[in-house]
Amino acid sequence: MDFQKLAIISLRYPKAIILVWTLFLIFFGFYAPKLPTVLKDHGLLPNGAYVKVEHTLSSDFHVPEDPVILVFEKKEFVSPEQFQQFIQQTLFPLKGIDGLSEMVSPLQREGMLKGNFAYALLAFKHNSYEMKPVLDEIHRRLPNNRDISVKMTGKSVVQADVNRASQNDLRKAERIGIPAAFIILWLAFGGIISAMIPIVIGIIGVTGTMGMMYWLGTKVELSNFVLNVIPMVGFALSIDFALMLVSRFREELQRESAVQALITTMKTAGRAVLFSAASVFLGLMGILFIPLPMFSAIAIGAMTVLTVSVLLTLTLVPVLLSVLWPAIRAESKPLSTFTKRNILYSMSHYVMKRPVRMSLLASFLLITCFLPLNKIKLAIPDAASLPQGYNSRMAFETYQAHFVSQTSSEVYIVVQGKTHDLKKEEWLNAYKLIQKLEIDPYVQSVNSVFSSLRLPPEQVYSLLQKTISKAKFEPIVQQFVKENRMLIHVTLKGEPSSKKVMSWLRLWEQEGESSDLHFLLGGEAKYQQEVFDAIFQNIKFVLLFILVSNYVVLFIAFRSILIPLKTIVMNLLSLGASFGILVWIFEEGHFGMEPNSIAIMIPVFIFGLAFGISMDYGVFLVSRIFEVYQQTHDNGRAVLVGLASISRIINSAAAIMIAVTVPFAFGEVVGVKQLGIGIAAAIFIDATVIRMVLVPSLMRMFGKWNWWGPGWLK
Repeated sequence: MDFQKLAIISLRYPKAIILVWTLFLIFFGFYAPKLPTVLKDHGLLPNGAYVKVEHTLSSDFHVPEDPVILVFEKKEFVSPEQFQQFIQQTLFPLKGIDGLSEMVSPLQREGMLKGNFAYALLAFKHNSYEMKPVLDEIHRRLPNNRDISVKMTGKSVVQADVNRASQNDLRKAERIGIPAAFIILWLAFGGIISAMIPIVIGIIGVTGTMGMMYWLGTKVELSNFVLNVIPMVGFALSIDFALMLVSRFREELQRESAVQALITTMKTAGRAVLFSAASVFLGLMGILFIPLPMFSAIAIGAMTVLTVSVLLTLTLVPVLLSVLWPAIRAESKPLSTFTKRNILYSMSHYVMKRPVRMSLLASFLLITCFLPLNKIKLAIPDAASLPQGYNSRMAFETYQAHFVSQTSSEVYIVVQGKTHDLKKEEWLNAYKLIQKLEIDPYVQSVNSVFSSLRLPPEQVYSLLQKTISKAKFEPIVQQFVKENRMLIHVTLKGEPSSKKVMSWLRLWEQEGESSDLHFLLGGEAKYQQEVFDAIFQNIKFVLLFILVSNYVVLFIAFRSILIPLKTIVMNLLSLGASFGILVWIFEEGHFGMEPNSIAIMIPVFIFGLAFGISMDYGVFLVSRIFEVYQQTHDNGRAVLVGLASISRIINSAAAIMIAVTVPFAFGEVVGVKQLGIGIAAAIFIDATVIRMVLVPSLMRMFGKWNWWGPGWLK
């Protein structure tokens, strides 16, 4: 890209560029507030056996798919008769609610009423992301009783609460983050005009992207998580990119005319922004290797806001600089000279004089942050991701405590026949499968048509061929057999997220694929196993793509073998340290956080987002060092001058990034908190321990080898 031509275009056609971006903001800004209306579920749903079995259970065996759960709780003095009467009076008015396809009452099915507690299931035809009006209607119809409480929970109820809390978190973060970013910019630049340019770019970038994602959301499924990620990533990157250009322009403006200062800025800082954005883009693109809607939606949303941010930075920012340069010059302070009185120069000089000692100190700090990683526990988010005061969480915990075993897992096996009805051979094979399951050491119990009728398979098949006997046994048979499908209910030893349960499911899934009798596995344990496999079986491709592609980009940028390798390793160190801090804060419950597992998608998001964002600082720092080295061919001087000249900007950029992401740590949704703290921790470590200490120490020790590359590239 010819950055000089780009600068000249900005100087020649400022009105046209401002008009284009104004129309962009007006058009897409109109649709930005509508983005929440097109967002779907969380998107953490694999398209595998679990989904197929869920549909079969719902359509053929009256096991509701993602039902609304009403949890009843009475006080001790309320009689069982009064409790049952209250349940009946609660459920009756709900029968007329739009979309209700099935209602399972605790008064009709065994095991749903235990002492002071009971639960009912409501199945609806709507998708879970369409349930909010229905849930509001249910809530209006629920009675209010001081002695007997009834609360709603279930995946759709929890998701509706998560969506509402996420929108509150976003508004809260914007109210704190944007003013904080402006104050940091004002302090860094000492002027309102210079500080406002990055803020304006951030607002246009985020608002426009949210409008673009609204249009995309009308065509494809988008996870509701994009509502938090786009502002978090968009403001951080837009402001950082613009900050680099404004800062360099102010510096050049004191040496050159406004026109030449803009050309120099675009050829140096503009080039660094482009290579930095390429690294971030590739980091986000790597997330697409994970075949789950959540990850693809987040990656597409973040890549879109990144692209818009880069276009704004390379077109609108130069225009604003060319128009506002008199005011910017008036705000600018005289250039600092690199003397021992300059604190940044003194710090850089101190690090450079003691490279071994300082690198060992930095390594010790990083290793300390790594230590909690051996306790990391990943989990799929559930109602516990909401604050304790939410009714959906309290109801979920009551339901779990009284009706769900914490030491076993429910697995559904659906046997699929080859013709319209199950043949005799298939009945016999199904019975053999059940016998094999019953002797499995990990199986606690097996419930099937054979165990319910207590008859051998030949006799069951024979009875069902006769009209009279078939009618007699129909109520039992229809619970387990529908046309060419048979349901087998298996209880496993171990909770759904345990490694032994997941291994068992993988083993039996292979059995179903290779056996003469075709069957599929489902249930909560199967869902968790499919999510874990979708992530961990593909994470190696994510890592490989991100590392290799970033190495290539940095190799092209700096024509060095060693610099890209060091930059990538430094990023990995900052990410590893941030993961350790995340575990220490959330799993051990420090800083007032409720102890909680790390949401399974958070490390992937932090890696994809923070790796690229951290690469920003690496590229900006090394670009400045590389620029000085090309002028002096003195490695020590290049590192010292480059570090001292850009340290303030990197620290300001990092402070802005932290100011934009940390407010999410005060949100209500645990996953959003973890994402905000994880990215902020990675940026803080990267901008301090890594960029200010470890990178210069290593560059000082490696000397001229930093810049070695194939001769044909020089």
